[in-house]
Amino acid sequence: MNQTFRKKLLVTLIAGLALPMVASAADADLLKKLEALSREIETLRAQVKASEDKVNNLAAKSETVAVADLKSKVQRLEDKSLSKWLSVGGDYQFRVDSLRGETKTFTDVSATFANAQNAAWAAFIADPTDPLLGQLMGFSQGMSGVKTYDQAQAFIAGVGGMAAINGLIGPYAVSVPAYKPKNSALYTNRFGLDLGAKVTQDVSFNARLAMYKVFGSQSDAALSNAGAAPFFADRVGVFDGTVSHVPSDSRLNVDRVYATWSNIADQDMWFSVGRRPSTGGAPSNLRTNNSRPGKGGTPALLVDYAFDGMTLGYAPEFDDLPGAYAKVCYGVGFDSGFTRSGNSIKDTTMLGVAVVPIDTAPLRVWLQWNRGMQIFDAPVMSNTYFGNTAPSINLGDIDWFGIGAMSTFKDVGSGDLHVFADWGLSRTKPNNNVSAQFGFQGLLTGAFFSPEAPSNKTGQAIALGMRYDLPSKTKIGFEYNKGSKNWITFAPAADDMWTSKFGTRGDVYELYVIQELDRTPISSYASSAFFRFGAKYYDFKYTGSNNWVGAPVAISSVNGQMMTTTPLKNATDIYATFEVKF
Repeated sequence: MNQTFRKKLLVTLIAGLALPMVASAADADLLKKLEALSREIETLRAQVKASEDKVNNLAAKSETVAVADLKSKVQRLEDKSLSKWLSVGGDYQFRVDSLRGETKTFTDVSATFANAQNAAWAAFIADPTDPLLGQLMGFSQGMSGVKTYDQAQAFIAGVGGMAAINGLIGPYAVSVPAYKPKNSALYTNRFGLDLGAKVTQDVSFNARLAMYKVFGSQSDAALSNAGAAPFFADRVGVFDGTVSHVPSDSRLNVDRVYATWSNIADQDMWFSVGRRPSTGGAPSNLRTNNSRPGKGGTPALLVDYAFDGMTLGYAPEFDDLPGAYAKVCYGVGFDSGFTRSGNSIKDTTMLGVAVVPIDTAPLRVWLQWNRGMQIFDAPVMSNTYFGNTAPSINLGDIDWFGIGAMSTFKDVGSGDLHVFADWGLSRTKPNNNVSAQFGFQGLLTGAFFSPEAPSNKTGQAIALGMRYDLPSKTKIGFEYNKGSKNWITFAPAADDMWTSKFGTRGDVYELYVIQELDRTPISSYASSAFFRFGAKYYDFKYTGSNNWVGAPVAISSVNGQMMTTTPLKNATDIYATFEVKF
């Protein structure tokens, strides 16, 4: 082996030994680079993840804002929708009544004067010099000028006393023998439309439109005994306080319309003004199957009259007196117009104070005082008996006092028992005035052509009743009320056909059954449909029920006297209804 070969071999061996060392150094360097790269990648991944989270958070926030904005827009639209600020409801009633009564013999005043007038004109046509026409015209003109009790006394004395009056009028007297009036089937339609609106915070508006008519008629003649003396003053004709509450025609009248401001001074205080909800009050809601009247009603025994007026009420919070409230009410029954020569009549107004110490579902108690001021002798109305009438004079004031209670007893046997008791007192305070258009009669004083000096008269009434509600949606009720000789209420808008039973001078008995249809309400939970069957019997003790003009006469004493209304001894009303409330 030569020297050159040995050198090459040595170099090769040295290189072979060094190569692993070089490779090892290269691997270490590569691992370092890989580790650095891995850390870089992890950093980038973290940055990417952070960026993704940020993007996702921004997207979620953007979506939340969008959803909230959308919900806000929907809420604003819902707040402006009709259902949020306007409520609509109403009722319809079909009713059939079978009416029968028994009268007493009397002398029909209107027919007597009409007979005398016809005789006078006939005498004048036959002989213009006949003094009869002048005598009767002079008598009529002199009579129309009488306004006070003293003037009435002077007039009667001036014409020669009652003997002379009987001699002048007597030959033309129209005596009406006792008879039994009846209407075997009186059909009526009644419709009401209720509207309520939320105007602003704490201010609301309510209205009720109503019509009430007899089948085949566009007048009130069916109840006013057309062509003959009417039976009762509250059914002579339709006037301001009874429009749409007594059958007349098919016009849709404004029965109620009023605005209410609540939460005055951040207190449970309210002020309401308009044509007020002063009809259909407690306890008549039991018999008519209506809901409780709430704070807007008036006791039906004292008031059932559509008044234009205003109310200021307050409901303090007493733990021991839940639901307690009090209110002061003022209404106008007649506006006399401008004061002028020859127009001395004043407005007829009413002031009332109601205190309800407790108003809960189990128990409601009420106390009421009303004063009717400057009571007129006749309302503005058109009727077939008296013709067109209007207030001609103010007869004085009337005070009313009342106290009553309603209570509900749950689970009495298989049903619920509702009971009520109501007591009322009326006190008339007549002035010296008398009504010429009603033969010198005053406020519960005098008879036709028989004036009576003014004197205060006190009357009383009581109403008792119950209703038993069965699970079968059958409700059975009984009511009784009694009025004394001088009892007078202000309830001509009551739904009774003969006359308001709460104003009857005598006894009234009523039995009824309500059968609700077992059907699920569609429009609201308050919707319902039901039949009502009832029978009512009047036993009159005195004349003039629901009439404040003239003194009552015992029915047993009626025997041919001159009267402006037909005296009824008794009367019955058998009725059935089909009613829908929505």
